[in-house]
Amino acid sequence: MIVLSIIISYLIGSISFSYLITKKIKKIDIRKTGSGNAGATNTMRVLGTGPAIGVLLLDVLKGVVCIIIARALGLTDWMVALSGLAAIAGHDFPIYYGFKGGKGVATTIGVFFMIMPLYALIAGVITLLIIALTRFVSLGSLFFLLFTPVFGWILRGYSAGLLIVTFLITILAYYQHRSNINRLLHGKENKLGHKKAQA
Repeated sequence: MIVLSIIISYLIGSISFSYLITKKIKKIDIRKTGSGNAGATNTMRVLGTGPAIGVLLLDVLKGVVCIIIARALGLTDWMVALSGLAAIAGHDFPIYYGFKGGKGVATTIGVFFMIMPLYALIAGVITLLIIALTRFVSLGSLFFLLFTPVFGWILRGYSAGLLIVTFLITILAYYQHRSNINRLLHGKENKLGHKKAQA
């Protein structure tokens, strides 16, 4: 069941809504324009707010659906979280698009809200405040990605297996954001609302 859940979750996660929507509306590969990232933030740069919100919600839904499927298969909590990790890996390295995808934040939001709803909500509110104050989406995302499992670890006794998987999700996300982290450290990161020159 765990192998089946991981495969299903990876295949669902591999559906790139930013790629599909941008191809449909503008006939371009979103990975070759803007920041080059197949995600909601780059969709907003390329297509505007409406399509970006659609991409965000659909990518979040991927994480939600995969967790629901894993639970329906009767898996334990850490196996459910592992299925969430598979969905995020699918978004980051999609089999349908040459393994070049996004950074997995929206799908991670869906996964974290399903397995740690209270702490994901707390981290999410703080994340929105950080983005509103700094206009750095990446900085807010990095906070959410780290502090959701940290809150879960400190404030409630989740199983060790689930916590390990959630921190693996965070490590993967930070790896995917390594260029953003470098730009933040050097004061070169793009702020929300600033369009990046197309590649």
